[in-house]
Amino acid sequence: MATSKFEGRYDRNFNTLSLEEQKILGASEVAVIGLGGLGGGVCEMLARVGVGHLTLIDGDFFESSNLNRQLLSEEHLIGIPKAQAAKNRVNAINSEVIVKHLVEYVDESNLYERIKNADVVMDCLDAIDTRFMLQKTAQKASIPIVFGAIAGVTGQVTTIFPGDKGYELIYGQKSRKQSKGVETKTGNIAYCALFVAALQSSECLKILLDRGDILRNKLLIAELWTNTFDIMDLV
Repeated sequence: MATSKFEGRYDRNFNTLSLEEQKILGASEVAVIGLGGLGGGVCEMLARVGVGHLTLIDGDFFESSNLNRQLLSEEHLIGIPKAQAAKNRVNAINSEVIVKHLVEYVDESNLYERIKNADVVMDCLDAIDTRFMLQKTAQKASIPIVFGAIAGVTGQVTTIFPGDKGYELIYGQKSRKQSKGVETKTGNIAYCALFVAALQSSECLKILLDRGDILRNKLLIAELWTNTFDIMDLV
């Protein structure tokens, strides 16, 4: 599980995690779709905790407006694919993680093939229509989704299992043809993005380890100006 050079890598995971749980994480595969403010934080945390296989997907390239919040963005990486930067970052953190990175956007022609082997899919997207497509595909593949969204200093997190109504209970019927989320108007602040990414990462580990209280059919809403934290039932 660990090379001799880094044999103490997971020492601080214990005893929060057991050795058996660490081995489960090492054998697990997670797909992260969207590698911006949320996805960059998610892939960083999953790599550090020891998830052994990551599929990292994003067709976008870094631009200067990403520097305020996206963990993977650096000045010298402007114009570089986010998926490539994510792979490089994960490999620099944990060379034992097997990374598949794809510089592409997901659509109905490729999404199933990209996620079909994953144990969990991390929804770090910003387009609502794409989220509905992801839910449909993940249900076909029998894979749970961990959803995160941010706007300003407000964040939302939930977990959607196959068969759940999921996004319909958050956004309404798909027929509304919504595309971008409200964050296009409110902006995004770095600490909110990383806060929500941490909650998503926590949900992912709870699913992989079958442990703890999962936010299934529940929407966690956090507003950081007022330190308001609510959990709403979605059913």
